[in-house]
Amino acid sequence: MKKIRLAHLYPKLLNIYGDGGNILTLKKRCEWRGIHIEIDEINIGDSIDEHDIYFIGGGQDKQQIEVSKELQKHKEFLLAERDRMSVFLGICGGYQLFGEYYQPNNGERLLGIGLLDAYTIAGDKRFIGNVTIKTDLVEPNTLVGFENHSGLTYLRGDTQPIGKVIIGNGNNGKDSFEGARYKNVFGTYLHGSFLPKNPHFADYLIELALGTKPEPIDDRIEFGTHNSLINKAY
Repeated sequence: MKKIRLAHLYPKLLNIYGDGGNILTLKKRCEWRGIHIEIDEINIGDSIDEHDIYFIGGGQDKQQIEVSKELQKHKEFLLAERDRMSVFLGICGGYQLFGEYYQPNNGERLLGIGLLDAYTIAGDKRFIGNVTIKTDLVEPNTLVGFENHSGLTYLRGDTQPIGKVIIGNGNNGKDSFEGARYKNVFGTYLHGSFLPKNPHFADYLIELALGTKPEPIDDRIEFGTHNSLINKAY
């Protein structure tokens, strides 16, 4: 039996955007195919061992500060897991912590763990609303979601965007990019939740984790939801 081990990082602190829906989507889309998926919750003080997929959600500044400090303890291990081509998905605040740092308007710089060559600075405007992007990573080539952030994220080096913004603001409202990817590390501001609205991207993560394409399933309902949100303004 095919098997995936998934680590859900700090769900007690970073879970304000319906992030559990992303875990449930991966779980069900594996189970429907007969793929065994083992999900481990990693909380403050826990050790981390090798997993196929690592997921981290979004949260408020106070919780993000606590998680930032905890992640520093595991930085070298998680960088090694990235280079082993494990799959990472970070949503919103978790996305920011996958980068080099987040600089708030007032307060100390919040260190990330450098899985992505990206940095975030606080902006004066909050981006709220539906988002549609075009991507080269999956077919169909649209991804949809909901953004709610004031951080402005900029990509550098070999880190590339997940896609180009069609509706919404994306990483910073200036360069028309949304999300980030380096190796099998992905970060995005799309939530509400991200994977239930984008079943093809969930399958893409499963494919990367398994090293083989998962068999098709009947997901007409899921794609009905996806298609209803394409180019939908807030």
